[in-house]
Amino acid sequence: MSATAQTALERADETVDLLLESGRAPGDVLVLTTGDAHPWQQHETSFGEEHYWAQLEEGGDVFYADALTARPTGREIVVLAVNGATESAAKALAGALDRARSLLVVCGDTEQLSALLDGVRQPAPAHA
Repeated sequence: MSATAQTALERADETVDLLLESGRAPGDVLVLTTGDAHPWQQHETSFGEEHYWAQLEEGGDVFYADALTARPTGREIVVLAVNGATESAAKALAGALDRARSLLVVCGDTEQLSALLDGVRQPAPAHA
């Protein structure tokens, strides 16, 4: 299914809602974006970087960050919104896999995601 950057963000938000409704703790969820920052991240950073990163340390709420941030931002569940920057999306996907402790959900354009996954998949080793 074709998806725009906005659609990827909307699907990520819907995923977070479903996770929380199913009983997951907000502090278990990390939302990463490959393009523009999530609107919630934009809102939180408007109060200053120190305030924004303190929320990560507190760990009590869903945290939103850039997929390629150098800060350690692992959580039980990672939702990756592929909402742009397609040239760095493969790197973002690999990073999201490393950050997700138990579940990774990827939201974005199906064709683009299939191409990303094909690039990540490695052939099975040959058995002699």
